[in-house]
Amino acid sequence: MQQALPTLRLLSFSAAMLAATAALASSHREAPFITTAPKVDASDFYMFMSYEQGRGDYVTLIANYLPLQDAYGGPNYFSLDPNALYEIHLDTNGDAKEDITFQFRFKNKLNSIALTIGDKSVAIPLIQAGTISEPRAAALNVNESFTLDIVRGDRRSGQRQSVTNASSGASSFDKPVDNIGKKTIANYEAYAAKHIYSVNIPGCAMPGKVFVGQRKDPFAVNLGTIFDLVNAPVSVITDPTLIGAVPNQLDDKNVTTLALEVHKSCLASANEPVIGGWTTASLRQARVLDPAPKPGHQNTDKAGGAWVQVSRLGMPLVNEVVIGLPDKDRFNSSKPKDDAQFANYVTNPTLPALIETVLAIPGTAPKNLPRTDLVTAFLTGIKGVNQPAHVVASEMLRLNTNIAPVPFAQQNRLGIVGNILAGGKDNAGFPNGRRPKDDVVDVALVAVMGGLCMANGDNDALGFGASCKPANVPLGATSLKLHDAVDQATVPLLGSFPYLYTPVGGTN
Repeated sequence: MQQALPTLRLLSFSAAMLAATAALASSHREAPFITTAPKVDASDFYMFMSYEQGRGDYVTLIANYLPLQDAYGGPNYFSLDPNALYEIHLDTNGDAKEDITFQFRFKNKLNSIALTIGDKSVAIPLIQAGTISEPRAAALNVNESFTLDIVRGDRRSGQRQSVTNASSGASSFDKPVDNIGKKTIANYEAYAAKHIYSVNIPGCAMPGKVFVGQRKDPFAVNLGTIFDLVNAPVSVITDPTLIGAVPNQLDDKNVTTLALEVHKSCLASANEPVIGGWTTASLRQARVLDPAPKPGHQNTDKAGGAWVQVSRLGMPLVNEVVIGLPDKDRFNSSKPKDDAQFANYVTNPTLPALIETVLAIPGTAPKNLPRTDLVTAFLTGIKGVNQPAHVVASEMLRLNTNIAPVPFAQQNRLGIVGNILAGGKDNAGFPNGRRPKDDVVDVALVAVMGGLCMANGDNDALGFGASCKPANVPLGATSLKLHDAVDQATVPLLGSFPYLYTPVGGTN
């Protein structure tokens, strides 16, 4: 997005971006095309300073794909697409363009395990022929693996180099099979841990880590209720004692995680500690279906041509509830530097009007137009916290790598908003990056309905703008109490890389 974009358009763009996160803050099946290609559907993106003890100078990047996995989804389960390109992009100077890209490519090798039945050798119908406890176990009928490259500069024309295993020097890594169940994999946590690799990253003096595999979905939300016109009483979602009153509808779902841990010196400079990040997935431009595929694994389609981006995710849920239905696929194919093309949807956003209508609370939108508080917090970053010195307004997560991580137990689930309210010391959370514990739904509800202006007071104490003050917040103090009745802080997580919890198994 160009810096010359008129102020009003910037402000409306930011407001709409934040309003989007208020509805769900995750991205499942958000555009027409992506519903037909679930293997390249990005559901969540996290970027935070590692809070594992002794790893505080590292940045953790997590991109989740293929959402809403049922643990019992055999016999093929949820391998990623070998005809796709999965990427994590980083903007290291604030110009809304990628400077570093990590590229993941996948390979699924069929081992053609067969049994002798009478005098015939017959291929088995499953992806496993017995128990599994090690990578590339003999009982695995399909071996999943991936390569990881780093590209400096433009994602297609920049310098590309292979990330390699720090122990073996290999450029190919094994991916664990999904959590089929206890009989197949008795200790999935131990099995998956064997697929966490220490890696050498070209141009980086410090080794990093990588893990790709199935994880329990870390996001908590009352999914059906939200899309059923926010079918919840206002009295419930404004009562803080009812946080956690309803179950997390994603509690039994899994995702596939692409996780990286990289030393901050490899990503940020001394002159600019703030990095921006987003994830994308691309497919080949052409696909031909073979009416008589040869024996093998995924031989029906033949892909070719240039890469075409079909999925994009930085700040949560922008495409799901802000961009109009005719342009959702277009947004998924776009880049942050071109975000001005969607200005019509955000200068006149439909979501605030929808919220007032479905909750029957007319006249409750904040009056501090233009919304400088939301611009500061969500489009450019907060000055002195996570705003680059030469920022170009655009949609992505932004993280200040100089702000130290906070141990898990001390993390405020409302991130910076909660820190402001509590007068605490946790500036390491959303929207300064995003940690798995951050309750981005509640943060966004508070902010979009004026909570930041309540905290800003009458003297612009937090620098959100002179009109961002309590008098312009119709909900008053109630804006600080908003929540979705699901408690993100109770979702089980790990205390170390890759942080996301062991996936739900097909059997107990």
